[in-house]
Amino acid sequence: MIYIIISLAVLSIVLYFVVTGQPVFGSEATGERLLKIQRSKHYNNKQFQNISNTPALAEGYSMPKVMFNFLFNKKNPHLKPLSEIPSIHTDLKNLSKDQDVFIWLGHSSYYIQTDGISFLIDPVLSPYGSPFKFFNKAFSGADIFKPEDIPAIDYLIITHDHYDHLDYPTVKSIRNRVGKVILPLGVGAHLERWGYTAEQLIEEDWGTAVDLQNNIKIIFTPARHFSGRKVKRNVTLWTSYVMITPTKRLFLGGDSGYDTHFKEIGENYGPFDYAIIENGQYNEAWKYIHALPDDVIQASIDVQARNIIPVHSSKFALALHAWNEPLKKVTSLAENKHLSVLTPMIGQPVDLNAAEHHFEKWWETE
Repeated sequence: MIYIIISLAVLSIVLYFVVTGQPVFGSEATGERLLKIQRSKHYNNKQFQNISNTPALAEGYSMPKVMFNFLFNKKNPHLKPLSEIPSIHTDLKNLSKDQDVFIWLGHSSYYIQTDGISFLIDPVLSPYGSPFKFFNKAFSGADIFKPEDIPAIDYLIITHDHYDHLDYPTVKSIRNRVGKVILPLGVGAHLERWGYTAEQLIEEDWGTAVDLQNNIKIIFTPARHFSGRKVKRNVTLWTSYVMITPTKRLFLGGDSGYDTHFKEIGENYGPFDYAIIENGQYNEAWKYIHALPDDVIQASIDVQARNIIPVHSSKFALALHAWNEPLKKVTSLAENKHLSVLTPMIGQPVDLNAAEHHFEKWWETE
């Protein structure tokens, strides 16, 4: 019996390394990249740390119970949409360069063009948001954009290395159409394994400001989250970004639970014309690493956002709430506080120079 147990253990270990050795899982930092990580003041005990203590689960929750509910207690009939999600397939390749637009591509993927420069943020254009094709499939209508729809991009921006934000097939497919890549410490190891050159990567720590083309500046700012594509967590950094252009200020929130960093970012860099903030795939159990709807509202107030664009919803079922609950809740909360929340359909252009915005409540189709 002992030999059988040992053999199974060895087989499991070998299988783990065979599976996680596939390109989709990326690579860990070595050499100069690892030394740069180790010099970061946000890196301690061989892991990146949040500003505040951030447990994986909130008080009163246990991992076995949370996992059991997630895997076997999916009773909500509206966890996934009953019909195809409304969307618009805007031709990104034929947008005029003088247009300043935001286009949501579903979940946390979006395209920004402003001041003559193009940005693609966290593109996940595969029909699934995981390392395996059979898991975490996109809703019908939410996956209308494919890698081949992406034009030449000045800057690819990555907030962190989770699969629903850093998609190997997409990033590899568009490699020859990307100028530079902006990404947090450690994440460059994945990109280099996938064929990107070190010269393409702008890989920095929180607090770093980088001058881009056309007098645009981007600042790496904190988020409250975690990272990892394998069992080991937090060996790469997660981040939000402040983008300052000659004509506007934008906050790219990345995945984040609520914390003091939002107010600090608002005080240091606000007010913002637009704040793109994650709203969706939440649960009280993991409120420290994913914002609840009322947290989204408070974060938007803290960063001094004139307009809020909620993302991180309506493509994948990564939590147990109804697929359209995040938009229902955040718009209702915003109305009570007289805040401007923009809710375009996937693919619907948002004119970043418009004085007013009006969008239909397209998620109320069921």
